[in-house]
Amino acid sequence: MTHDDANPVIGRAGSYAKGVARRQEILDRAIEVFAQRGGYGTSLRSIAQAIGVSHAALLHYFDSREQLLLAVYEHAELIRNSDQAAPQPKSAVDVMTLAATANVRVPGLVVLYTTLVAAALEAGNATSRAYFTERFDRVRRGLADRLRAEQARGVIRQDVDPEQIAALIVAASDGLQIQWLLEPSVNLQQILGALETLLRPPVD
Repeated sequence: MTHDDANPVIGRAGSYAKGVARRQEILDRAIEVFAQRGGYGTSLRSIAQAIGVSHAALLHYFDSREQLLLAVYEHAELIRNSDQAAPQPKSAVDVMTLAATANVRVPGLVVLYTTLVAAALEAGNATSRAYFTERFDRVRRGLADRLRAEQARGVIRQDVDPEQIAALIVAASDGLQIQWLLEPSVNLQQILGALETLLRPPVD
């Protein structure tokens, strides 16, 4: 996948092919580390040490720890979304169910995501705030479009607002992943599946 003007590269992409490849190599290595440790380290320097590159190498592409962690999360999500072997969602609820199920296979990335969302609410983290504001808006719109199509096919009830239900599905997925981090016995797939039951048209 490529970035466009509406979704600029976080940090610096690199000026030449070698630089672009080096940036991706750094992000690939960071994903491996954060998949196990979450938002490891309190500084760029400690993160550089953890992923086995120089502090200067990270500074070449990222101005701050915030930029790096956002880029790592975005890179991991792009890899997941481009997986041709992954099962395809059958419904709006299934979009978030499959994503949540994939996420829990790499607990550190769930920790990273929740940490970044929380940090986006703090003063001084404008990059994170802008990134997640746009991301939530995009996800809600995509789910709402699916819900409208499902209403047109008669597979979900007509007396619900697609935009409101989209927001609830996102909230349920994110909230359940936090609960799962605290208590791994929480069955994300089963609980999110209950939303499908609630959205079915009433039986006459």
